[in-house]
Amino acid sequence: MNSLLEYLPPADGLLPKWIFFISIVSLGNSIQAYLSLGPTQKVYCGTRSVPAGVPASTVPNPSPVTPLSARTFGTWTAITAIVRLYAAYNINSKPMYELAFWTYIVAFAHFMSEWLVFGSTRWGKGLAGPAIVATTSMIWMYSQWNYYVKA
Repeated sequence: MNSLLEYLPPADGLLPKWIFFISIVSLGNSIQAYLSLGPTQKVYCGTRSVPAGVPASTVPNPSPVTPLSARTFGTWTAITAIVRLYAAYNINSKPMYELAFWTYIVAFAHFMSEWLVFGSTRWGKGLAGPAIVATTSMIWMYSQWNYYVKA
C-alpha cells in the first residue's frame, strides 16, 4: 500500500505542499457549499445591526446567501481548487504559477470587497480564514516567484 506522502507534490519546499493542502480544503468547502447553506452563511454573514436592549439571538440572520449563491460559490471554489492543484504539481511552470497566483489575488479582492464595499460579510471567524489564506498565499507566492518559476 502506498503512503499518502507519495501523492504530495514532488517539488522542493513547502509552497507546493501548501498549495496542495489549500486545494484539498477548498474542494471540501465546495462540497459543503452544495450540501448546506450554513458554512457559506458563516462567510457571508451580512451586517447585523442589533438595537440596544434587543438580544442578538432574536435578530433574524442577515446573510444574503441563497441556495443558488451557495452553489455558485461552491463551483467557483472548485475551479480555483483545480487550478491550484495543477499548480502544486507544476510549480515550475510559469503559466501555472501565474494562474494559481491570480486565484489568490481574485479571492482576496472578492472577500475584501464583500467586506468593505458590499457589506455581505463582516470581520470574524467566517471571513478571517479565507482572508488569511489568500493574503498568506499571495505574499508567499510573490516572495518565492524566482525560486520556483523557470523561464
